[in-house]
Amino acid sequence: MNNYHRPNFARAIFTTVALAFEILHLGLEYMGGGVQAHHLLARPDLPAISNWWGLLLVPALAWSLSGRVAHRIRKQNPYDTGTRRVSAAIMIAFTASLAYGAALSFAFITSFEGISYIFLGAFAVSLLVPTYRAEYILGFVMGMTFTFGAVLPTIVAIVIASFSRIVHLAFSAAVRLIRGSATPRSL
Repeated sequence: MNNYHRPNFARAIFTTVALAFEILHLGLEYMGGGVQAHHLLARPDLPAISNWWGLLLVPALAWSLSGRVAHRIRKQNPYDTGTRRVSAAIMIAFTASLAYGAALSFAFITSFEGISYIFLGAFAVSLLVPTYRAEYILGFVMGMTFTFGAVLPTIVAIVIASFSRIVHLAFSAAVRLIRGSATPRSL
């Protein structure tokens, strides 16, 4: 197998593992009384979304977001023809966001009073950390899937990631503007 096909092989394995975990999740729910559905904003008057959608959404997210990570790795190392390995920073980001999503889920299950602080903390973290990157989104969604299914965490992750992207773009633009005005102009 040549080096060109290795990233797709790794993506396929990662996607298969994500699908297997989602099948396990839905199997446990099914055996425990039925696959759950969650109402938007936890309001019964709003539509409910079944966890069955996770069978489509989780593998699709795993495939597309791992592709984004692979693309970023290829872009950072364009002349590396060897096996492009996932950096420790990407693994740490994925693991941290997975833990954050799991902590948020655990706080919800246990009716922890400070759950709103944990939730809003994701926005605070987004001010400093680029949570719009694929590894953050995927980790967050995977961390919350066992509690909320895949659809609602994906919606929340999109909102947080969009906030993070806007903040980071605005900060970058401000820095460029300040640098541009700080340089002396020649006559």
